[in-house]
Amino acid sequence: MKRTTSHLLTSLLALGCLWSSHGAAQEIKAVQLYSQDELIRLINRNEHLDRVVMDRCQLVQDIEARAEVLNVPAYQFLWGDMLAWGVCVDAEPERGVDMMKVAAEQGLPAALEQLGRYYAKGILVQSDKQRAVIYLREASALGNLKAKLQLAELFIAGHGSPYDYEDAYRWLYNAVTDDKQVHQQIAGYLAELEKLMHPKAVRNARKELDS
Repeated sequence: MKRTTSHLLTSLLALGCLWSSHGAAQEIKAVQLYSQDELIRLINRNEHLDRVVMDRCQLVQDIEARAEVLNVPAYQFLWGDMLAWGVCVDAEPERGVDMMKVAAEQGLPAALEQLGRYYAKGILVQSDKQRAVIYLREASALGNLKAKLQLAELFIAGHGSPYDYEDAYRWLYNAVTDDKQVHQQIAGYLAELEKLMHPKAVRNARKELDS
């Protein structure tokens, strides 16, 4: 049954969390709604759906209200991912992807990266490398490391515009990570990009660190 906007908003503002009772003799346990910062950290670690399930799907109404009524980007992304994959709700992939796009339009890096990855690999949507480049470029400009790596992969594979190689190189060259495997991956992508770029463009891309 479809919940009305007024019902969702009332639910959100009245409680901010849902209560779960495991019997009259047991203590009532509160599941606190995630803060924006906490949710973004969960999303960046790809733990957001696991957390919703771990909380026994008790916050579905609040998540939906934050996404659909209050238009909070992180919650729009979470709600879209839940709908896309049927986590705690009936699966509605088209509605879920549309909600991710709304979050991306508000500039949420994780939403931009995920949509770029989906279009690059043909997940839920038809493969569209050029559209993938657009999403991944925006996410890269906002500092998303996963997007920077995927964007470089697409450029190395021959997709996108050579005019964007310098930006892709610069973003990777300035990336910071303590993951040795990712660090090595970055070095490899930089070497491959250099083969596609004019030496002057490479020098320009390195200029910030060299200066």
